[in-house]
Amino acid sequence: MVEVFKIGHYAIYLFGLTIVLGMIVGIYIMTKEAKRKGLSVDKLTDLAIYTIISAIVGARLYYVFAFNAKYYLQNPKDILALRDGGLSIQGALIFGVLFALWYTKKKNISFGKAADAFAPGIIMGQAIGRIGCDVFGIPMTKAYFWGVSVNNQLLHPAQIYEALLNLVLFTYLWKSRDKTKYNGQLFIKYIIGFSIIRGIVEFFRINPIVFGPFTIAHVTSLGIIVGALIMNNILKKRNQSDHVNKSSEAAITPITHYVGIILIGAIGIWIYYFVH
Repeated sequence: MVEVFKIGHYAIYLFGLTIVLGMIVGIYIMTKEAKRKGLSVDKLTDLAIYTIISAIVGARLYYVFAFNAKYYLQNPKDILALRDGGLSIQGALIFGVLFALWYTKKKNISFGKAADAFAPGIIMGQAIGRIGCDVFGIPMTKAYFWGVSVNNQLLHPAQIYEALLNLVLFTYLWKSRDKTKYNGQLFIKYIIGFSIIRGIVEFFRINPIVFGPFTIAHVTSLGIIVGALIMNNILKKRNQSDHVNKSSEAAITPITHYVGIILIGAIGIWIYYFVH
């Protein structure tokens, strides 16, 4: 991992820094959306913090048991060795959604309304966090100029592929904020969109193969999409009694927002190639 600086004897790594930055930016976007939609910022901030914790736990557990169970069953102490890497963003999504469903029901919060406020912030946080990731892609068959050299091999920059595709999805969700027909629709678009992105990027990564060219991450993405479609039908039915939350102000997307998204992408590419 790339060490950025040290605080005493503790090293701060680029991946950890980008993850934390992604969380901060994601929560900031969520609070802006919550205010615009007239939702309780305090309640949604609490939800965000607790969901992040559950998502981190889920990301680790899913990686341990889905991607490398044999090793961790033989070395159970290493399950807690987060500094050595091993987090599954798909596991984070699964556990995070399950926790949010339970928490919103317990606290009498509309899951659909809250989820729509979260969706753009989540994918932006993922885009920023992916920039510092150390899991590179497969070797390139041709020497494309955007490849990255690792151990004398030219590899696909799978992390930057995913980060840029996530920014494209963020742009789509950001433009679609006030075009939903029922509460939760934007979140469903996020889940399906990200699962498709993860499936595409997976062809450029090395993970345990299930069959043919398809890996455990492909199977997980398919499962998440099926789950999202089922959730979509449930949320549609709820819409009969839970009307779409009308925002206190229109979701206008000025040109400065697009400039900001492009800048985030450009800065991310610079960090990836010149700092990473």
